[in-house]
Amino acid sequence: MLGKFVLWFSGAMFIAYGLACLANPQLPMAYAGLGALSGDALPEVAAMYGGLQTGFGVFCLVGALRAAYYRPALLLLALCIGALGLARCYWGITGETAVGAYTYGAAAYELTTTLLACIALRQR
Repeated sequence: MLGKFVLWFSGAMFIAYGLACLANPQLPMAYAGLGALSGDALPEVAAMYGGLQTGFGVFCLVGALRAAYYRPALLLLALCIGALGLARCYWGITGETAVGAYTYGAAAYELTTTLLACIALRQR
């Protein structure tokens, strides 16, 4: 039950945020304080924040709906979101400038999701 909840919730969150970022790549750029220094910036942000997150969310939903993809989706969630959270924490702690609410909120979401996915993986 926990695993399905984590997959449904994560799928919905990643698809919603991914589609929002695909439609408006300046949205995540503004949250993170990023600037577009070349014409490659918006396509890169749209691809990574929009396309990748949307596809990741769809895979989470597939894992929630199809038994054959349940464990692979939880494992992908734990590994990818865990690595994302750890990298964010590392640079949030060791970086030269203070981070804001965006980084704290994202890290909390990522580490909580990773923990729940790991617990769900151990349950089966």
